[in-house]
This record gives sequence, C-alpha cells and structure tokens, in this order.
Amino acid sequence: MKKISIVIPVYFNESNLPDTVPQLLSLEEKLPGYALELVFVDDGSGDSSLNLLREYQAQNPENIKVVKLTRNFGSMSAIQAGFTVATGACVGMISADLQDPPEIFLDMIAHWEKGSKAVFAVRQDREEHSVQKLLSNTYYSLIRKFALADYPNGGFDFFLVDRQVVDDLNRIQEKNTNIMTLVYWLGYKPVMIPYIRRQRAKGKSRWTLAKKVKLFIDTFVAFSFFPIRILSALGLLVAAGSFLYGSYVLFYWYFYGIEVKGYVPIIVALAFNSGLQMAMLGVLGEYLWRTLDEVRRRPQFVIDEIYQAPQQADSESSGD
Repeated sequence: MKKISIVIPVYFNESNLPDTVPQLLSLEEKLPGYALELVFVDDGSGDSSLNLLREYQAQNPENIKVVKLTRNFGSMSAIQAGFTVATGACVGMISADLQDPPEIFLDMIAHWEKGSKAVFAVRQDREEHSVQKLLSNTYYSLIRKFALADYPNGGFDFFLVDRQVVDDLNRIQEKNTNIMTLVYWLGYKPVMIPYIRRQRAKGKSRWTLAKKVKLFIDTFVAFSFFPIRILSALGLLVAAGSFLYGSYVLFYWYFYGIEVKGYVPIIVALAFNSGLQMAMLGVLGEYLWRTLDEVRRRPQFVIDEIYQAPQQADSESSGD
C-alpha cells in the first residue's frame, strides 16, 4: 500500500485545528488503497496548538505524527523539518488555516500517479484585500522578471512532490531560503492546478509584514544576481555622472574663467552619494550575512520531540 504524507506547519493555529485535522483525515476515505500520514510541525506556538495536536495524535496514532520544534524557527524551517520526518512515497504541503482546499490533493495524487514528480496548486485569484493582491502580484512578477523566468504568475505554497524531490530538498539543507522557489528551481516539470485561495475564516494570521519582507529578501538573495548587478550599474552611473559634471565645471573655468561656486550642490551631491553607498553596503551585507550563516553550519531547525505511534518509532529506528 502506498503511503502519502502531508506536511502541515503549525504556528498559533488552535482555532483552525478542530476543522483542519478532520478534513485532512477524511482524505484517506477518498483515497482507497493509500495510507495517509499527516505530519504536523509545531513551530514554537505559544497557544494550545501543541496540546490539541497531541490529543488528535493519541486518537489517530496510525495517521498523525506531531513534530515539536524547540522554538519558532519560521515557516520555511518548519516545512523542512516536516520533510525530514515524512516517509510517504509522495509528500504534500498545506497551511493549517484551510485557506487552501484539501480536496485538491485528490487531483494532485492523480497527476502524481501518472508520473508527474511535482504538482503545484497555483493561485488564480485570492479572496483578500485588493492591496494584498497587488503586493502579492508584484512580488511574483519580480520573481519572474529577475529570478525565475517561468515562475507561476500567482505563486504557490500548496503542492505535492515525489519522494525523489523530497530527498533532493533534504540533501540541500539551505538556510534563509524560500522552499517553494527552491522546489521550482530544482527543475522538475510541474503540473499546475489553478484554484482560488479562500479568505481566512478563523484566527489571526501570523504572517506579518516583517516576515514578508524577509521572505522577499531571502528569495532574491538566494535566486537572483539582480541586487548585486544593480549596485554595479548604479556605481557606474554615479561615477559617469560625476565625471561629466566635473568635466563641465572644468571646461567653463578654463575657457571662460567662471569662478567655481556652489556650496549647496556639493552638499546635496555628497549626501546623495553617501546614501547610495550605505544602501550598497546594506545589500552587500545581506549577501555576506547569509554566507556567514551558511558557513556556521547551524541547523535550520531543532526538533525537541516527535509524537508518533510506538511501532512507527521502532520501525524508523531499526531502519537507521
């Protein structure tokens, strides 16, 4: 019997779990001949999420594993942790807030059975505020223009991949990255299923502006040379402008004897140049900091405990 694993990162989702867990468990009834494994990764939640997950795991020990991280490492690290624990022949990923319809997994598995190693549920639209839509569309447009040319227009964070892809991801172990972009970067030809992302019905999103900005920076630093190249272009542009302005002043002083004046323009030029240099140092610092983080070789996450059926733990330990 083939096993299908689904990884669900959890962070302050106590209001969603009573709906999410039963809906995901019900997928097994719709998939005769398959064993379902749900891997919930508690990413340092400060609410009752872990307690709820442990209750569900005790009630469904054959289907549910609960991975407890020592602290909040971020959603990307939580997904990576889930991938290391998942044992299915294919592994899916879905958020715990039910904005993505779990029943799409049925179509994903059908495509996987036909030989597709990556199946993405691509957001055709989303039931969100127009400003949120604009920011998201701009983000994905920038990815397509400056990082990965054929990246899905609406983006994706709801997908199913073959065990081969999961093994590739587990081997990479890259920090400060975007898992979805990394999956796409691997180069497996994906099947894309369009859907409309639903509005969050319960709970408060912890996907803050600071986390969105970090993901934006991580994506472009990890998958694009554009930030570095724009620095080089700006440096050349400022140098050329300074040379031309200096030549202009020198020409009029030498041939027409015009006295060189302009205290305010000099200060403005110095301030502009200083600000530009600081911005350049900031971009370089992002690359250097990530390089340092990789060199340290600290783990992306630390697993405190895995709650699972005793026979599962025994079989996995005997296989190590």
